[in-house]
Amino acid sequence: MTNIYFLNHMKYDTISMQTNQGRKRPFSQRCIMGLYQNRIVVKVGTSTLTHETGKTDLQSFDRLAQVLSNVQNMGYEVILVSSGAIAVGASKLNMKKKPDTMRLKQAAASVGQCSIMFLYDKFFGDYDKTIGQILLNAEDIEQEEKKENLIHTFDSLLEMNIIPIVNENDSVSYTEIESVERLFGDNDMLSAVTAILCKAGRLVILSDIDGFYDKDPRLYANAQLIPQIDEITDATYRLAGGAGSRRGTGGMRTKLQAAALATAQGIDTVITNGKNPASLYKILAGESVGTLFTGSSI
Repeated sequence: MTNIYFLNHMKYDTISMQTNQGRKRPFSQRCIMGLYQNRIVVKVGTSTLTHETGKTDLQSFDRLAQVLSNVQNMGYEVILVSSGAIAVGASKLNMKKKPDTMRLKQAAASVGQCSIMFLYDKFFGDYDKTIGQILLNAEDIEQEEKKENLIHTFDSLLEMNIIPIVNENDSVSYTEIESVERLFGDNDMLSAVTAILCKAGRLVILSDIDGFYDKDPRLYANAQLIPQIDEITDATYRLAGGAGSRRGTGGMRTKLQAAALATAQGIDTVITNGKNPASLYKILAGESVGTLFTGSSI
C-alpha cells in the first residue's frame, strides 16, 4: 500500500530541482511549465528483463541499452528506473520459486542488483555510454536534506552525460519490499517519483502488454487498446486488473497510480510494451504508441 499522504502532497515546491547556477542549457533543454522537455525517465519491469523461465533475457538488456544510448545521442537526458533485482538474483541463486520470506528476498536482491548492474555496464558500454547507480529508500525522498542531495546527484550525473540507473534499495529496506508503510509501492511508482524529482518532460513505463486496454487482453480477445487518456478517474481504475506477471510485483493498477502522480505534475506518461524499446523513437516524435496519459496544465 502506497503512502497516500505523501503522494497527495507531492508538489514541485517540495521537490524542486536544484539546478547548478553556472550551467547554461540550450533552449531545447530549458524548462517549459517547469519541466525539462529533453529529459526522459524510462521504467523497465522484471517481465521485460527476464524470460518466462525466470532466466535473464540478454537480448532485452541489449535492445534497451542500444535504444537509450541512441536517444541520448539525439540530445535527450535519459534516466532508467529498473526492476528485476529479486527475480534475477533468485535465478542466479537457482531458487526454484520466487522467494517468499523477507531474508530470502533481500538476499536475492543483493545478488541480483550486482548482476543487473554488471549487465547494464556491459551493454551500455558496448555503445560507449557510462552509467551510474542510484539505490533509493523512502527516507531519501521524505527527508529534506537527503532529497536535495539526491537531486544534486541526478543533476551532476546528467551534466556529465551519465545515464543514472535507479532502483529501490531492496537488499536493506524492509518497507519497500512488503511493508504496508512503503512509499513507492513498486518501481512503477518509483519511476513517477523520479520523474517529478528530476522535472522530466516524459515518463515511459515499459510493460508486458502494449498499453492500457478496456479489458484484460490476456483474457479477452476483443479487448481494445485505449490510445489516449486525458483524465484518470475511478472508472479508469475499475478497468485495471490486479497483479502483473508472476515474476514482477506491479500490475496495471500500479501503473495507473504512477501515471496519475506524474500527470498531476504535468508530465506526459506513456505505457507501452517493453519488448520493443525502439518504440521510444516514435514516442519522442509525437506518434501514437501504447497509451498516452496527458499531463495536466500546472
